[in-house]
Amino acid sequence: MLGETVRDAMSRGDLVSDEIMTDLVADRLTDLDATPGCVLDGFPRTVEQAIALDVLMEERGQLAVVELTVPEEELVRRLAVRRGLEGRPDDDEAVVRERLAVYAKATEPVLAFYRRRGALFSVDGNLPPEAVTALITTEVERGLHV
Repeated sequence: MLGETVRDAMSRGDLVSDEIMTDLVADRLTDLDATPGCVLDGFPRTVEQAIALDVLMEERGQLAVVELTVPEEELVRRLAVRRGLEGRPDDDEAVVRERLAVYAKATEPVLAFYRRRGALFSVDGNLPPEAVTALITTEVERGLHV
């Protein structure tokens, strides 16, 4: 039921509601394998989600936020390739461009939220995968003072 709601929203290029996303993340953070630390991909996407994440993280420790920067045309190209390989209907160019527009409107304020806190690290997502991985690791360790 919840999965259908999420899938329907994504197929239209919409973001899933803050409440549903926060509930999904809160539930996942209770799993034993998330206890020592975790990576959240695509959450938070709104300032409201970021504030909710602060509450969820109160007793978990520090937070490092990594932004992968990739030009829009490259994202569209990559997702078109993925669509061809995997047959994903949510990677249609029109849907991708709508998701990017929603991202710009809703998520950019989240980046500012974390930038003000000194928790945001940007990584060039156009680099080779090994370089991106190395940079993410370096930035997270630096951000968490590991």
